[in-house]
Amino acid sequence: MEAFLTSTIVVALAEIGDKTQLLSLLLAARYRKPLPIVAGILVATLANHFLAGVLGAWIRTVMPPDIMRWVVGGSLLAIALWTLKPDKLDGEVKESTRAGLFILTCVVFFLAEMGDKTQIATIVMAAKYEPLYAVVVGTTLGMMIANVPVVYLANMAADRIPFRAVRVVTALLFAGLGVAALAGIGG
Repeated sequence: MEAFLTSTIVVALAEIGDKTQLLSLLLAARYRKPLPIVAGILVATLANHFLAGVLGAWIRTVMPPDIMRWVVGGSLLAIALWTLKPDKLDGEVKESTRAGLFILTCVVFFLAEMGDKTQIATIVMAAKYEPLYAVVVGTTLGMMIANVPVVYLANMAADRIPFRAVRVVTALLFAGLGVAALAGIGG
């Protein structure tokens, strides 16, 4: 249960103001069809976070626990610093007439999530916690918690979210998890 809850909270907070959340906002504002966008985000996140989770779980099996503690702790501290930097969405998203909005969302969201802090957080959570499914379901739920309201509320929500404050709180959460990992506390 700790793996699921921690993964959900960490990713939900880390996603606020993230480039994939901005992508959700852009898709929702441009196409005004929330269902295929939400479904595309779900499928892309499950696929992306499953792969990230498998990588994290594999790392856990090949790295000695003492070294793992330092890698996880250091990674969480690095993510804490990364979280303080606001993301920007680069480029324009165009809907393909052949693929449709669901496929477009799946592809662009999956690609945007590659190397993103929430994907890295998923790798770290899977390296720290078992079972893998709890981490993947938790990180995916965290992504949905952060993105679904944005899709449905589009421009209204973006103007009301204090992104700077959320980034600071999220950075503190990652830093706390990093310090706890370095101290050998938890999972």
